[in-house]
Amino acid sequence: MVKAIVGANWGDEGKGKITDVLASGSDMVIRFQGGANAGHTIINDYGKFALHQLPSGVFHQNIINIIGNGVAFSVENFVKEMKELKDRGVPEPNIIISDRAQIVMPYHVAFDCYEEERLGKNSFGSTKSGIAPFYSDKYSKIGFQINELYDDPDSLKAKISHALEIKNATLKNLYNKPPITEEEVFDKLMEYKEQLASYVGDAFTVVHKALKEGKTILLEGQLGSLKDTDFGIYPMVTSSNTIAGYGAVGAGIPPYEIKEIVTVVKAYSSAVGAGEFVSEIFGDEADELRRRGGDGGEFGATTGRPRRMGWLDLVATRYGCMVQGATQVAFTVLDVLGYLDEIPVCVGYELDGEVIDYFPSTTKLKGIKNYDELPKECRDYIEFAEKEIGVPIKMVSNGPSRNDIIYR
Repeated sequence: MVKAIVGANWGDEGKGKITDVLASGSDMVIRFQGGANAGHTIINDYGKFALHQLPSGVFHQNIINIIGNGVAFSVENFVKEMKELKDRGVPEPNIIISDRAQIVMPYHVAFDCYEEERLGKNSFGSTKSGIAPFYSDKYSKIGFQINELYDDPDSLKAKISHALEIKNATLKNLYNKPPITEEEVFDKLMEYKEQLASYVGDAFTVVHKALKEGKTILLEGQLGSLKDTDFGIYPMVTSSNTIAGYGAVGAGIPPYEIKEIVTVVKAYSSAVGAGEFVSEIFGDEADELRRRGGDGGEFGATTGRPRRMGWLDLVATRYGCMVQGATQVAFTVLDVLGYLDEIPVCVGYELDGEVIDYFPSTTKLKGIKNYDELPKECRDYIEFAEKEIGVPIKMVSNGPSRNDIIYR
Protein backbone atom coordinates (compact mmCIF):
# COMPACT_ATOMS: atom_id res chain seq x y z
CA MET A 1 0.00 0.00 0.00
CA VAL A 2 1.16 3.52 -0.81
CA LYS A 3 0.51 6.42 1.56
CA ALA A 4 1.45 10.05 0.80
CA ILE A 5 2.37 12.56 3.51
CA VAL A 6 1.99 16.15 2.34
CA GLY A 7 1.38 19.66 3.69
CA ALA A 8 -1.89 21.60 3.59
CA ASN A 9 -0.54 25.13 3.69
CA TRP A 10 2.79 26.96 3.18
CA GLY A 11 5.07 24.19 4.41
CA ASP A 12 6.66 23.83 7.87
CA GLU A 13 3.62 21.87 9.09
CA GLY A 14 5.63 19.10 10.75
CA LYS A 15 5.65 16.56 7.90
CA GLY A 16 9.08 15.23 8.84
CA LYS A 17 7.89 14.19 12.27
CA ILE A 18 4.76 12.51 10.91
CA THR A 19 6.81 10.67 8.28
CA ASP A 20 9.27 9.62 10.96
CA VAL A 21 6.40 8.27 13.08
CA LEU A 22 4.71 6.37 10.25
CA ALA A 23 7.98 5.15 8.74
CA SER A 24 8.48 2.69 11.60
CA GLY A 25 5.73 0.53 10.08
CA SER A 26 6.83 0.97 6.47
CA ASP A 27 9.16 -0.80 4.10
CA MET A 28 10.10 2.17 1.91
CA VAL A 29 10.10 5.98 2.08
CA ILE A 30 10.32 7.97 -1.16
CA ARG A 31 11.10 11.67 -1.39
CA PHE A 32 9.29 12.63 -4.59
CA GLN A 33 9.85 16.35 -5.30
CA GLY A 34 11.59 19.56 -4.34
CA GLY A 35 15.16 20.16 -3.33
CA ALA A 36 17.30 21.45 -0.49
CA ASN A 37 15.25 24.67 -0.29
CA ALA A 38 13.15 23.36 2.60
CA GLY A 39 13.95 21.10 5.53
CA HIS A 40 12.10 18.53 7.61
CA THR A 41 12.90 18.72 11.31
CA ILE A 42 12.99 15.42 13.17
CA ILE A 43 13.65 14.81 16.87
CA ASN A 44 14.44 11.26 17.93
CA ASP A 45 16.78 9.24 20.13
CA TYR A 46 19.78 10.42 18.11
CA GLY A 47 18.94 14.11 18.62
CA LYS A 48 17.46 16.88 16.48
CA PHE A 49 17.99 16.85 12.73
CA ALA A 50 17.00 19.09 9.81
CA LEU A 51 16.84 16.94 6.68
CA HIS A 52 16.92 18.68 3.31
CA GLN A 53 17.74 15.97 0.77
CA LEU A 54 17.39 12.75 2.73
CA PRO A 55 14.03 10.98 3.12
CA SER A 56 12.74 10.97 6.70
CA GLY A 57 13.06 7.20 6.94
CA VAL A 58 16.86 7.26 7.25
CA PHE A 59 16.70 6.69 11.02
CA HIS A 60 15.13 3.25 10.52
CA GLN A 61 17.61 0.63 9.33
CA ASN A 62 14.90 -1.70 8.00
CA ILE A 63 13.66 0.89 5.49
CA ILE A 64 14.71 1.44 1.88
CA ASN A 65 14.99 5.20 1.37
CA ILE A 66 14.50 6.42 -2.19
CA ILE A 67 15.43 9.84 -3.55
CA GLY A 68 13.02 9.92 -6.46
CA ASN A 69 13.34 11.12 -10.03
CA GLY A 70 11.24 14.20 -9.22
CA VAL A 71 13.76 15.59 -6.73
CA ALA A 72 16.06 18.54 -7.42
CA PHE A 73 19.14 16.71 -6.18
CA SER A 74 21.98 18.65 -4.54
CA VAL A 75 25.05 16.45 -4.22
CA GLU A 76 26.69 18.85 -1.77
CA ASN A 77 23.72 18.73 0.59
CA PHE A 78 23.44 14.97 0.30
CA VAL A 79 27.11 14.45 1.21
CA LYS A 80 26.84 16.93 4.09
CA GLU A 81 23.74 15.27 5.56
CA MET A 82 25.17 11.76 5.24
CA LYS A 83 28.29 12.90 7.10
CA GLU A 84 26.18 14.45 9.85
CA LEU A 85 24.27 11.18 10.34
CA LYS A 86 27.52 9.25 10.64
CA ASP A 87 29.15 11.81 12.97
CA ARG A 88 26.14 11.70 15.29
CA GLY A 89 26.00 7.93 15.58
CA VAL A 90 23.16 7.11 13.18
CA PRO A 91 23.77 3.71 11.51
CA GLU A 92 24.34 3.79 7.75
CA PRO A 93 20.90 4.07 6.12
CA ASN A 94 19.78 2.10 3.09
CA ILE A 95 19.54 4.71 0.31
CA ILE A 96 18.93 4.50 -3.42
CA ILE A 97 19.18 7.65 -5.54
CA SER A 98 17.17 7.40 -8.74
CA ASP A 99 19.43 7.46 -11.79
CA ARG A 100 16.71 9.58 -13.42
CA ALA A 101 16.96 12.35 -10.82
CA GLN A 102 18.58 15.55 -12.04
CA ILE A 103 21.40 17.49 -10.41
CA VAL A 104 21.34 20.98 -8.94
CA MET A 105 24.53 22.52 -10.31
CA PRO A 106 26.59 25.25 -8.61
CA TYR A 107 25.59 27.63 -11.37
CA HIS A 108 21.91 27.05 -10.54
CA VAL A 109 22.58 28.40 -7.07
CA ALA A 110 24.52 31.34 -8.52
CA PHE A 111 21.74 32.19 -11.00
CA ASP A 112 19.17 32.04 -8.20
CA CYS A 113 21.18 34.62 -6.24
CA TYR A 114 21.77 36.82 -9.30
CA GLU A 115 18.06 36.90 -10.17
CA GLU A 116 16.91 37.76 -6.65
CA GLU A 117 19.54 40.52 -6.61
CA ARG A 118 18.32 41.80 -9.98
CA LEU A 119 14.67 41.81 -8.89
CA GLY A 120 15.44 43.72 -5.69
CA LYS A 121 12.26 44.68 -3.83
CA ASN A 122 10.24 42.58 -6.31
CA SER A 123 12.10 39.38 -5.46
CA PHE A 124 10.29 36.11 -4.70
CA GLY A 125 11.90 35.54 -1.31
CA SER A 126 13.86 32.57 -2.67
CA THR A 127 16.01 30.47 -0.35
CA LYS A 128 18.69 30.86 -3.07
CA SER A 129 19.15 27.10 -3.28
CA GLY A 130 19.05 27.05 -7.08
CA ILE A 131 15.61 25.47 -7.35
CA ALA A 132 13.95 27.75 -9.93
CA PRO A 133 16.95 27.72 -12.31
CA PHE A 134 17.20 23.94 -11.85
CA TYR A 135 13.59 23.25 -12.84
CA SER A 136 13.86 25.78 -15.68
CA ASP A 137 16.80 23.81 -17.09
CA LYS A 138 15.05 20.49 -16.50
CA TYR A 139 12.08 21.48 -18.64
CA SER A 140 14.33 23.23 -21.17
CA LYS A 141 16.10 19.85 -21.51
CA ILE A 142 19.53 21.17 -20.62
CA GLY A 143 19.70 19.63 -17.15
CA PHE A 144 21.82 16.62 -16.25
CA GLN A 145 20.24 13.33 -15.20
CA ILE A 146 22.47 11.33 -12.88
CA ASN A 147 22.65 8.43 -15.36
CA GLU A 148 24.36 10.76 -17.85
CA LEU A 149 27.41 10.96 -15.58
CA TYR A 150 28.06 7.27 -16.25
CA ASP A 151 27.58 7.53 -20.02
CA ASP A 152 30.04 8.39 -22.80
CA PRO A 153 32.19 11.39 -21.70
CA ASP A 154 32.13 12.89 -25.22
CA SER A 155 28.31 12.96 -25.21
CA LEU A 156 28.35 14.61 -21.80
CA LYS A 157 30.84 17.23 -22.95
CA ALA A 158 28.71 18.01 -25.99
CA LYS A 159 25.69 18.56 -23.76
CA ILE A 160 27.72 20.78 -21.42
CA SER A 161 28.79 22.89 -24.41
CA HIS A 162 25.18 23.31 -25.53
CA ALA A 163 23.99 24.27 -22.03
CA LEU A 164 26.76 26.82 -21.55
CA GLU A 165 25.92 28.63 -24.78
CA ILE A 166 22.68 29.63 -23.07
CA LYS A 167 24.13 30.11 -19.58
CA ASN A 168 27.05 32.28 -20.63
CA ALA A 169 24.92 34.49 -22.86
CA THR A 170 22.65 35.14 -19.86
CA LEU A 171 25.60 35.75 -17.54
CA LYS A 172 27.10 38.27 -19.92
CA ASN A 173 24.03 40.12 -21.15
CA LEU A 174 21.70 40.04 -18.14
CA TYR A 175 23.80 39.68 -15.01
CA ASN A 176 27.20 41.07 -16.15
CA LYS A 177 29.00 38.13 -14.57
CA PRO A 178 32.04 36.10 -15.77
CA PRO A 179 31.42 33.05 -17.98
CA ILE A 180 31.45 29.40 -16.90
CA THR A 181 33.97 27.08 -18.57
CA GLU A 182 33.17 23.64 -19.97
CA GLU A 183 36.10 22.19 -18.03
CA GLU A 184 34.84 23.31 -14.62
CA VAL A 185 31.37 21.87 -15.27
CA PHE A 186 32.75 18.55 -16.53
CA ASP A 187 35.17 18.27 -13.60
CA LYS A 188 32.36 18.98 -11.14
CA LEU A 189 30.15 16.31 -12.71
CA MET A 190 32.99 13.79 -12.52
CA GLU A 191 33.40 14.66 -8.84
CA TYR A 192 29.68 14.02 -8.34
CA LYS A 193 29.97 10.73 -10.26
CA GLU A 194 32.52 9.43 -7.76
CA GLN A 195 30.61 10.66 -4.70
CA LEU A 196 27.32 9.07 -5.77
CA ALA A 197 28.55 5.79 -7.25
CA SER A 198 27.57 3.60 -4.29
CA TYR A 199 24.06 5.05 -3.99
CA VAL A 200 22.77 5.44 -7.55
CA GLY A 201 20.40 2.78 -8.83
CA ASP A 202 17.38 1.94 -10.94
CA ALA A 203 14.86 3.18 -8.38
CA PHE A 204 11.97 2.71 -10.80
CA THR A 205 12.50 -1.06 -10.91
CA VAL A 206 13.08 -1.27 -7.15
CA VAL A 207 9.86 0.61 -6.41
CA HIS A 208 7.77 -1.47 -8.81
CA LYS A 209 9.15 -4.67 -7.32
CA ALA A 210 8.10 -3.41 -3.87
CA LEU A 211 4.61 -2.62 -5.21
CA LYS A 212 4.31 -6.11 -6.68
CA GLU A 213 5.32 -7.63 -3.35
CA GLY A 214 2.70 -5.59 -1.47
CA LYS A 215 5.21 -3.54 0.52
CA THR A 216 4.15 -0.48 2.53
CA ILE A 217 5.47 2.69 0.89
CA LEU A 218 5.44 6.30 2.13
CA LEU A 219 5.65 9.18 -0.32
CA GLU A 220 7.21 12.23 1.30
CA GLY A 221 6.49 15.68 -0.08
CA GLN A 222 8.15 19.03 0.56
CA LEU A 223 6.42 22.33 1.39
CA GLY A 224 2.61 22.50 1.11
CA SER A 225 -0.40 23.08 -1.14
CA LEU A 226 -0.09 26.87 -1.17
CA LYS A 227 3.45 26.65 -2.55
CA ASP A 228 2.44 24.39 -5.45
CA THR A 229 3.38 25.76 -8.88
CA ASP A 230 -0.15 25.34 -10.25
CA PHE A 231 -2.46 25.54 -7.24
CA GLY A 232 -0.47 27.76 -4.88
CA ILE A 233 -0.19 31.52 -4.43
CA TYR A 234 1.46 31.99 -7.83
CA PRO A 235 3.95 33.49 -8.54
CA MET A 236 5.16 33.35 -4.91
CA VAL A 237 5.42 29.56 -5.09
CA THR A 238 8.10 26.93 -5.32
CA SER A 239 9.13 25.58 -8.72
CA SER A 240 7.73 22.07 -8.35
CA ASN A 241 4.37 20.46 -7.66
CA THR A 242 3.92 19.91 -3.93
CA ILE A 243 0.72 17.88 -4.16
CA ALA A 244 0.20 14.17 -3.57
CA GLY A 245 -0.87 13.66 -7.17
CA TYR A 246 2.65 14.51 -8.31
CA GLY A 247 3.93 11.75 -6.07
CA ALA A 248 2.99 9.28 -8.79
CA VAL A 249 5.29 11.11 -11.21
CA GLY A 250 8.10 12.04 -8.83
CA ALA A 251 8.32 8.51 -7.42
CA GLY A 252 7.54 6.68 -10.64
CA ILE A 253 4.42 4.77 -9.57
CA PRO A 254 0.92 4.38 -11.04
CA PRO A 255 -1.47 7.00 -9.61
CA TYR A 256 -4.02 4.37 -8.56
CA GLU A 257 -1.50 2.91 -6.11
CA ILE A 258 -1.83 5.92 -3.74
CA LYS A 259 -4.49 4.73 -1.28
CA GLU A 260 -4.12 7.21 1.60
CA ILE A 261 -3.15 10.89 1.69
CA VAL A 262 -2.20 12.15 5.12
CA THR A 263 -2.30 15.93 4.97
CA VAL A 264 -0.47 17.71 7.77
CA VAL A 265 -2.11 20.82 9.25
CA LYS A 266 -0.51 23.08 11.83
CA ALA A 267 -2.62 24.30 14.76
CA TYR A 268 -1.49 27.81 13.76
CA SER A 269 0.14 29.12 10.57
CA SER A 270 3.68 29.94 9.55
CA ALA A 271 5.41 30.64 6.27
CA VAL A 272 8.83 31.45 4.85
CA GLY A 273 9.06 33.68 1.79
CA ALA A 274 6.86 36.27 0.15
CA GLY A 275 3.23 35.91 -0.91
CA GLU A 276 -0.35 36.07 0.37
CA PHE A 277 -0.83 35.16 4.03
CA VAL A 278 -4.27 36.37 5.15
CA SER A 279 -4.12 35.34 8.81
CA GLU A 280 -0.62 36.79 9.36
CA ILE A 281 0.13 38.53 12.66
CA PHE A 282 2.90 41.00 13.46
CA GLY A 283 4.91 42.63 16.21
CA ASP A 284 4.92 41.32 19.78
CA GLU A 285 2.01 38.97 19.08
CA ALA A 286 3.95 37.27 16.26
CA ASP A 287 7.21 37.25 18.25
CA GLU A 288 5.54 35.48 21.17
CA LEU A 289 4.06 32.74 18.96
CA ARG A 290 7.32 32.40 17.00
CA ARG A 291 9.33 32.05 20.21
CA ARG A 292 7.03 29.37 21.61
CA GLY A 293 6.52 27.55 18.31
CA GLY A 294 8.07 24.30 17.16
CA ASP A 295 11.16 23.09 18.96
CA GLY A 296 13.35 26.08 19.67
CA GLY A 297 11.13 28.51 17.80
CA GLU A 298 9.79 29.13 14.31
CA PHE A 299 12.85 29.67 12.16
CA GLY A 300 13.45 28.21 8.71
CA ALA A 301 15.15 24.80 8.77
CA THR A 302 17.08 25.77 5.63
CA THR A 303 17.69 29.52 5.96
CA GLY A 304 17.38 30.08 9.70
CA ARG A 305 15.33 33.20 8.99
CA PRO A 306 12.30 33.97 11.19
CA ARG A 307 9.09 32.52 9.80
CA ARG A 308 6.07 34.71 9.19
CA MET A 309 3.42 33.84 11.79
CA GLY A 310 -0.36 33.70 11.77
CA TRP A 311 -3.41 31.99 13.22
CA LEU A 312 -5.00 28.87 11.79
CA ASP A 313 -6.47 29.75 8.40
CA LEU A 314 -9.37 27.38 7.84
CA VAL A 315 -10.14 28.79 4.40
CA ALA A 316 -6.62 28.07 3.16
CA THR A 317 -6.50 24.75 5.00
CA ARG A 318 -9.79 23.52 3.58
CA TYR A 319 -8.57 24.45 0.09
CA GLY A 320 -5.18 22.85 0.72
CA CYS A 321 -6.79 19.58 1.79
CA MET A 322 -8.98 19.61 -1.33
CA VAL A 323 -5.92 20.16 -3.53
CA GLN A 324 -4.12 17.28 -1.86
CA GLY A 325 -7.12 14.95 -1.90
CA ALA A 326 -6.71 14.42 1.84
CA THR A 327 -8.11 11.21 3.30
CA GLN A 328 -7.05 12.21 6.81
CA VAL A 329 -5.42 15.11 8.65
CA ALA A 330 -2.50 15.06 11.08
CA PHE A 331 -2.87 18.10 13.38
CA THR A 332 0.50 19.29 14.73
CA VAL A 333 2.04 21.61 17.38
CA LEU A 334 -1.18 21.75 19.35
CA ASP A 335 0.83 22.11 22.58
CA VAL A 336 2.20 25.49 21.50
CA LEU A 337 -1.17 27.26 21.83
CA GLY A 338 -1.67 26.43 25.50
CA TYR A 339 -0.51 29.89 26.62
CA LEU A 340 -3.55 31.57 25.06
CA ASP A 341 -6.86 32.26 26.84
CA GLU A 342 -8.56 32.56 23.45
CA ILE A 343 -7.32 31.23 20.12
CA PRO A 344 -8.07 33.39 17.07
CA VAL A 345 -9.00 31.45 13.92
CA CYS A 346 -9.59 32.68 10.37
CA VAL A 347 -12.92 31.30 9.10
CA GLY A 348 -13.50 33.58 6.09
CA TYR A 349 -12.01 36.29 3.89
CA GLU A 350 -13.46 39.67 3.01
CA LEU A 351 -13.35 40.25 -0.74
CA ASP A 352 -14.87 43.36 -2.31
CA GLY A 353 -17.04 43.91 0.75
CA GLU A 354 -18.31 40.33 0.89
CA VAL A 355 -17.26 37.55 3.28
CA ILE A 356 -16.20 34.39 1.46
CA ASP A 357 -15.26 30.97 2.86
CA TYR A 358 -13.27 29.71 -0.12
CA PHE A 359 -9.68 30.32 -1.12
CA PRO A 360 -9.10 33.04 -4.40
CA SER A 361 1.48 24.45 23.51
CA THR A 362 1.89 24.25 26.90
CA THR A 363 3.71 21.55 28.93
CA LYS A 364 0.37 20.49 30.38
CA LEU A 365 -0.53 18.90 27.05
CA LYS A 366 2.74 17.04 26.58
CA GLY A 367 2.75 13.43 27.60
CA ILE A 368 -0.99 12.90 27.03
CA LYS A 369 -1.54 9.81 24.88
CA ASN A 370 -5.32 9.49 24.97
CA TYR A 371 -7.54 12.00 23.22
CA ASP A 372 -10.16 11.99 25.99
CA GLU A 373 -7.52 13.12 28.50
CA LEU A 374 -7.00 16.42 26.67
CA PRO A 375 -8.64 19.49 28.24
CA LYS A 376 -12.15 20.10 26.91
CA GLU A 377 -11.10 23.44 25.41
CA CYS A 378 -8.35 21.68 23.51
CA ARG A 379 -10.73 19.02 22.18
CA ASP A 380 -13.21 21.73 21.22
CA TYR A 381 -10.51 23.47 19.15
CA ILE A 382 -9.56 20.26 17.34
CA GLU A 383 -13.17 19.32 16.64
CA PHE A 384 -14.00 22.83 15.44
CA ALA A 385 -11.04 22.72 13.04
CA GLU A 386 -12.02 19.22 11.89
CA LYS A 387 -15.58 20.31 11.11
CA GLU A 388 -14.41 23.35 9.17
CA ILE A 389 -11.72 21.48 7.22
CA GLY A 390 -14.09 18.64 6.36
CA VAL A 391 -11.46 15.89 6.72
CA PRO A 392 -11.10 13.67 9.81
CA ILE A 393 -8.19 14.56 12.10
CA LYS A 394 -6.75 11.15 12.93
CA MET A 395 -3.39 12.16 14.44
CA VAL A 396 -2.67 15.00 16.87
CA SER A 397 0.88 16.09 17.68
CA ASN A 398 1.23 17.56 21.18
CA GLY A 399 5.00 17.89 21.47
CA PRO A 400 8.24 17.78 19.46
CA SER A 401 9.23 14.14 19.89
CA ARG A 402 8.08 11.23 17.75
CA ASN A 403 6.31 9.82 20.83
CA ASP A 404 4.16 12.94 21.32
CA ILE A 405 1.33 11.67 19.13
CA ILE A 406 -2.33 11.07 19.96
CA TYR A 407 -4.30 8.75 17.68
CA ARG A 408 -8.05 9.23 17.33
